[in-house]
Amino acid sequence: MDRRTLLAISLMLLIAVVPALFMRRDRPAQGPAVAADSVLSQPAETAAAQPEAPRPEMVPQPAAALPAARDSAPAQVVAVESDLYRFEFSTRGARIVSAILEKYETFRPGDTGRVQMIPQGSRWLDYYLVVEGDTVSLADWSFEPTTTALAVTGESAELGWVARRGFVSVELTYTFWPGTYMFDVAGRVTGASRSALIVIGLGPRIAPVEADSVWDYRSYGVVTKDGSTERLNFRSLDPGEQRALEGPFEWVAIKSKYFLGAVLALDEEQPKFGGALVTGGNRSGKYAVRANVLASLPAPGGTFSFQCYFGPQEFHSLSAIGHGLEDVNPYGWILRPIIRPFANLIVRILLWMHETLNLGYGWVLILFGLAMRVLLWPLNQKAMRSSMAMQAVQPEMKAVQERYKEDPQRMQQEVMKLYKEHGVNPLGGCLPMLIPMPILFALFFVFRETIEFRGVPFLWLPDLSRPDPFFIIPIAMGLSMFAVTRIGQIGVPPNPQTKMMLYVMPGFLTFIFLKLSAGLNLYYAVSNIASIPQQWLIAQQRLRRQANKKE
Repeated sequence: MDRRTLLAISLMLLIAVVPALFMRRDRPAQGPAVAADSVLSQPAETAAAQPEAPRPEMVPQPAAALPAARDSAPAQVVAVESDLYRFEFSTRGARIVSAILEKYETFRPGDTGRVQMIPQGSRWLDYYLVVEGDTVSLADWSFEPTTTALAVTGESAELGWVARRGFVSVELTYTFWPGTYMFDVAGRVTGASRSALIVIGLGPRIAPVEADSVWDYRSYGVVTKDGSTERLNFRSLDPGEQRALEGPFEWVAIKSKYFLGAVLALDEEQPKFGGALVTGGNRSGKYAVRANVLASLPAPGGTFSFQCYFGPQEFHSLSAIGHGLEDVNPYGWILRPIIRPFANLIVRILLWMHETLNLGYGWVLILFGLAMRVLLWPLNQKAMRSSMAMQAVQPEMKAVQERYKEDPQRMQQEVMKLYKEHGVNPLGGCLPMLIPMPILFALFFVFRETIEFRGVPFLWLPDLSRPDPFFIIPIAMGLSMFAVTRIGQIGVPPNPQTKMMLYVMPGFLTFIFLKLSAGLNLYYAVSNIASIPQQWLIAQQRLRRQANKKE
């Protein structure tokens, strides 16, 4: 393995892991675990950083044309249960106030039980009715439900709501379906106008439920779909700062690391969301931990409909809904169009292996690492042999460079002539190494974002999505990288730079990988170990060539 090959490998690994290094450095100041939540539970008059409702242009100032008297009836809770969740809705505004996911456990210190997505004081499904420039909030309207409890079993189930004030009547119907976290919302407003606009509140966030809250804090964002998905990170907003997002949107969502709350307009006949307004909230250290989001939906003739999703970012669940919802993590930066297809393919392969072979995800990652090494064997073989050819012409090339050092143009011509005579491609050692780079980048994001690895134990590892508590896997990864590099240098002329990389790169990457997910470390360790036989065979070929030259 020559200097160029080592440099190519090092650059690929650096590009894959450097983003994680910066993420870890950008850690918020430590404080009480509930500090970020405290504002949510404060009374409106004491929560100065959280206005009761933003007043964007799409939500005009309230006027006297619509009734606004507050209901005095106490709020009640209506529970909707299925084998996937327990949703609770308040009769005050018909909003969702609790979303417990039965398949997922909370890992937040001090919490026990299942994941609760909705924090206290949330504004999920707050409704605002806009009619001819007048606005009234339905959040304090008392809605009468058709039932006090609902079970979603073998067929769809409906929960109806009715609220009246003066001459205005609002009817809502929530339809729940078995086997999905999504439910339908249909509404009708009568007695106001034939032309109306519904504004739907989202947020201010999804409750943090991970062992390290930073994982959720740095993942918070608003994601919209208009042809392509676009994400606005909470951390990019200052407190009180407003960002208007222009639609039309098929869906508007708020995400954490692994969970998602979204409103969707998926039917072809129904209007899309006209736009959204995002208002930054308070911060925890360097991270914004909340943001109010309002999404506007036309209600022609006083009727409207949309869908809601409150659940995990499971690939199967989101891809079954379609409309690009599985792309709710638009990672990859400028390389996203290249990386995203590889990431989707890799996720599909991993899930298929898990389901078809009936193997735990730890063994799936091991098999996948071995399979990737086998598939990439021809490319690596070509790169290594090209490096050997380059090494063979090094003495002659140095002689040419010394002979024509005063004439750079002639030197370049002679070097290219030398390459041609020996059939050497100067890029042959690098290009085969660059081809797998999208796969390498995609793997980094897949292992970092895939919820299917969350909470999955393997051998001594309590959770493949979290760092190895004993650092065994990252150390094994570093040692395997050292072994691969050391074997690759057998028969290579001594070079101070390659000798330095033999020790520096494995040590540096081991340090970086100590805090990355155990699943990612497991894959890289297996991949490195599986590449040792190929490195050994190439090293033996190199030694045989050198022996033949001496004879």
